Amino acid sequence: MADQKKILIIDDEEDLRKMLKIRLEQEGFNIVQANDGDVGLKTAEQEVPDMIIMDIMMPNMDGYSCLKEVRSLPKTKDIPILMLSGKEEEKVRDLFAFQKISGYIEKPFELDDLVVKVREILKI
Repeated sequence: MADQKKILIIDDEEDLRKMLKIRLEQEGFNIVQANDGDVGLKTAEQEVPDMIIMDIMMPNMDGYSCLKEVRSLPKTKDIPILMLSGKEEEKVRDLFAFQKISGYIEKPFELDDLVVKVREILKI
């Protein structure tokens, strides 16, 4: 499929990454993964995905730091980012208000809701 959208999932929870990968591939997306912000940043720069789904709380480089780095690189600065977190935080709302992220989903979430949000962000 020539117009298949590539999504990078950055999350330290392996089970969640697997679950998202399976579901999003069923929806026709090409999925690449990273288990923390450091690897995610390198992967984003190499793969230049159409969208990034990123957890906030991760070891090594958290989602806030990774977001800042992604936004600072010319190749990745405009990629839509959907943030995931176990609890809604004021910082997330601030990032959303400044339009540095395209959306936010609080864990736990329904996979169907995430798919709807992904399609909405990618305008599919």
